[in-house]
Amino acid sequence: MKQKKLWMLAAILTICGAVTGVVACDKANAQVDNPAPAVKSTELIRTSQSWDGVELPDYLQGRPELVAVKYEFPAGQKLGWHHHPVMNYGILVQGELTIIGQDGRENTVHEGEVVVEMVNTIHHGENRGTKPVILYMFYLSQEGLPLAVQHPEIPLE
Repeated sequence: MKQKKLWMLAAILTICGAVTGVVACDKANAQVDNPAPAVKSTELIRTSQSWDGVELPDYLQGRPELVAVKYEFPAGQKLGWHHHPVMNYGILVQGELTIIGQDGRENTVHEGEVVVEMVNTIHHGENRGTKPVILYMFYLSQEGLPLAVQHPEIPLE
């Protein structure tokens, strides 16, 4: 009886080994025939200047507060004049956004492009396109600091 149990155990292990080997071989072949896609990394921007060529300020002192904001601007929308007291940058995922400095200089950001905003410089934005703008912005701030300071005293044209 003991010998019969050992024989059955050996048969089961042989069958399991064969099945496991086939499965392992099938998995190995599947990986060769259909390899998993590799993670792709594309650096979109590396800069120490805002879009107008001005050097960004030094980092704030103290504990940072990182803020991410999704903005949606309807077609034809104009933002009021404002400035950012903190560094920020973003990626436009839909539409086109034109940023206008108080000096009249313009920068139009297109779908898929990165923008590094002006810091402490008054400007405004306009969606001159026909579809809504969707823009993700990332701010390096500190607790209690505003992301933008509005200037309603400056009229939009």
